Amino acid sequence: MSLAYLQEEITRLQEAHIYQELRTLEGAQHVECVINGKKVINFSSNNYLGLTSHPKLIEAAHQAIDSHGVGTASVRTIIGTMDIHQELELRLAEFKHTEATLVLQSGFMANTAAITTILSEGDVIISDELNHASIIDACRMVKPIPTQVYRHKDMNHLEERLKAAKDFHHKLIVTDGVFSMDGDIAPLPDIVNLAEAYDAIVMVDDAHSSGVLGKNGRGSVNHFNLDGRVDIQVGTLSKAIGAMGGYIAGPEVLRKILINKARPFLFSTSHPPSVVATCLAALDVLQTEPQLIDKLWENTRYFKQGMQSLGFQADSDTPIVPVIAGDSEKAQKLSQKLFEAGIYGQAIVFPTVAKDKARIRVIVTASHTKAHLDQAVETFGQLGKELGII
Repeated sequence: MSLAYLQEEITRLQEAHIYQELRTLEGAQHVECVINGKKVINFSSNNYLGLTSHPKLIEAAHQAIDSHGVGTASVRTIIGTMDIHQELELRLAEFKHTEATLVLQSGFMANTAAITTILSEGDVIISDELNHASIIDACRMVKPIPTQVYRHKDMNHLEERLKAAKDFHHKLIVTDGVFSMDGDIAPLPDIVNLAEAYDAIVMVDDAHSSGVLGKNGRGSVNHFNLDGRVDIQVGTLSKAIGAMGGYIAGPEVLRKILINKARPFLFSTSHPPSVVATCLAALDVLQTEPQLIDKLWENTRYFKQGMQSLGFQADSDTPIVPVIAGDSEKAQKLSQKLFEAGIYGQAIVFPTVAKDKARIRVIVTASHTKAHLDQAVETFGQLGKELGII
């Protein structure tokens, strides 16, 4: 049997305006860049602080290649744990105010490792309905352990779920710290209070909080002064940190069990030395150049004010600014017209978001200038009126 039948599914995706083609970035992940041969201003990158091309990170990567080579050629538990891997995990634990951390290949793998390792039959997961796909997939992987979904940020519904789960052995509440599509922040103080009242474990995915919220970018837990009260924090090294990977932060006992039982950790080659060194350098930058985070938030406020003055909602809590187009066809059309006008804003469509909530997810960064932001606002205004969005 051939795979020709897949063409039918491709055709269906195209007709529904949710088919995606890859676009090619030619060169580094800069604000001004060339995509598919066209110079554009980039508003779709998670490079919040511009660290992907920071001189200190580049220098650290070069030095690590010279001293440790280009790869490890092993999983961590055999001979793939180098001194710099251990150094990074110690530094991350200090940074996150936890006893220990463990680094994995991605944030997706970190969520998978945490959820699939710490739970067993008789336990239950209680998950926000808008959690990241990696959390949803991890919850599916641990069946027959049930997942109870609570309405987005609805604390009354979460409490109902906790009351109904009284007979389960362990209860895991899992939430994004910042929700990646809408840019809103989870009500962590309320979640933690409920968890403590109902003897539940709390896990926070801080992918879009890392480098953005909290002192020096420590994340949403630190942002709410909840250090020591959240059991598991998942962070990313792939977004604001500018490199690649994810990590799980928590008590030492969590690290130990993950090293021994987490399949994504046990069966994946460890990070190349250059990536590890880059992450170490990024931690240095976060703590010595706080002006980058200040600039990120200054730009965020400026852009939102401009968009709101035109009639866009633009009222998210973070530098993620969803511009809702409605249906997928309109969102794809808006993205293409933005591209033609020199603004890169990728359309986000179903199944990533609801069918009637297709959007351009704008991400403001510290590297944008006022001129970049003004041009984007002006272009969104013109196209928003043309397409009947505002």
